[in-house]
Amino acid sequence: MEKLKVADLKNMREDDAKRPFVSIVLLKSNQKRTAKNGSEFLTLDLGDNSGSFSAMCFESSQPFQALKDAKVGTAYEIAGIAEFYQGRFSPKIESARRLEDGELSMAMEALVEVSPLNPSEMREELERAISEISNDALRATVNMVLEDTHGDFFKSTAAVKMHHAYVYGLLEHTLKTARMVMALLPLYPFINRDLAIAGCILHDVGKVLEYEQSPVSDRTRTGILHGHVVLGYRMVRRAGIKCGLNPDTLERLEHIILSHQGEPEWGAAVRAATPEAVFVSSIDNFDAKMGAVEYALRNAGDSEFVEVGALKSKILSTPADDRK
Repeated sequence: MEKLKVADLKNMREDDAKRPFVSIVLLKSNQKRTAKNGSEFLTLDLGDNSGSFSAMCFESSQPFQALKDAKVGTAYEIAGIAEFYQGRFSPKIESARRLEDGELSMAMEALVEVSPLNPSEMREELERAISEISNDALRATVNMVLEDTHGDFFKSTAAVKMHHAYVYGLLEHTLKTARMVMALLPLYPFINRDLAIAGCILHDVGKVLEYEQSPVSDRTRTGILHGHVVLGYRMVRRAGIKCGLNPDTLERLEHIILSHQGEPEWGAAVRAATPEAVFVSSIDNFDAKMGAVEYALRNAGDSEFVEVGALKSKILSTPADDRK
């Protein structure tokens, strides 16, 4: 049987219910849960570089046994039956076989999701933005922080699921926020330009330590225990002191990192309390939401509406009719 890409599976209609399929996928998340009757089941996220989908496996099935202790990032050949729940592709997985090393090396390019933008071009553009920071110590601080990531900043994911959750996702998100900062600064002359650019570029740098630098986004032990806000603050403070950044500027830069998540319940250490922190936090929130929308639209297939987890709602996926 021909192996189908995830995009092909998600393009199936309810008329395709009960259609058998085979696919090569990466395990993106794996949670073991207990039903009311005491039996165990798995909730899975599976995907390749064309998208992902959710599925469930119950205790008595072969895939449950094959996947119950599987690590995120493991590649499998799965066979299943197309099923739908509330109009969404939700298949029954009938078998799962872990790929051997030889098979994995051949399949990996088709499995790993990457940014649709060119990473080399994104890096060059971001470096040009850094060069526009006129404060020498502040510019040196930004460069030192990025150098200390040993290249991980330029390939890391930006999230596990919510937005830019793929290789080079952090670079894409950071660049887009930098573009918005540059475009919007003329409208708000009271914003310190250097601080806004530096804070924007460094706001999520802690994510290089929060997430595993592997084909599938997953949080590290340090990421779970500390989170990227605190990790980023530490990285920025260490570099700022080494580069001789004056205490007031360093404190303001640290505050941007600590407050960029917006609200304490969203992960912020404090609420934004400087003009630059409000500016960066707002731009970060905007691009995170639009990045989630863009990803959902890319993976909508033929669905009229598509779920956007970051918005906790569905959006219309068909383009507007702009005919006069």
